[in-house]
Amino acid sequence: MANYEYLAEIEKYGRDNKIPILLDESLDYITSLLSRIKPYRVLEIGTAIGFSAISFSKYLAEGGRIDTIEIESLRVEQALQNIEKVGVQDKIRVLEGDALDILPYLTEEYDVVFIDAAKGKYNEFFEHALRLCKKGGTIIADNVLYKGMVMSDYNKHKQRTAVTKLRTFIDSVLENPNLDAKLLEIGDGLIVAKVK
Repeated sequence: MANYEYLAEIEKYGRDNKIPILLDESLDYITSLLSRIKPYRVLEIGTAIGFSAISFSKYLAEGGRIDTIEIESLRVEQALQNIEKVGVQDKIRVLEGDALDILPYLTEEYDVVFIDAAKGKYNEFFEHALRLCKKGGTIIADNVLYKGMVMSDYNKHKQRTAVTKLRTFIDSVLENPNLDAKLLEIGDGLIVAKVK
């Protein structure tokens, strides 16, 4: 039996230790979407400590599963501990490694794909998401406004590449005729795209 009361503790640990976890308003929006969709299969790119995957697992259809990919070994370990603590190990499978190495080998169709990993790789992640998301499915990308830098004249060298790539990513998604996509200024920016 899942004990979701531990989620508050996991969230606090994430915030206290500056681990990137979903902002409250983004989480509220996505979970309300998932509660309507009731997905059977969800793919998450970027597990961190498992906070979002555990939160999403509440809304799966009976027998549903989340596959989540994480590159950092320490985060994988923490995520597995948190998943076990909440008691949802039957609903979440953590895949360790670089998402761009793992994604080409995934073949099943997903109802929802959630992207929340390296910002500079969103274009590549999205190509895989399009291949893996079933018709009528939903692709969600978080942090697309990158702390507001994407919408401003931001020009610091350190983040310039990521900002440029995110702008290209947003344009390509919003202009894709096979998607019904929108950019939402919720949290740090969400792209929500339904596959036609």
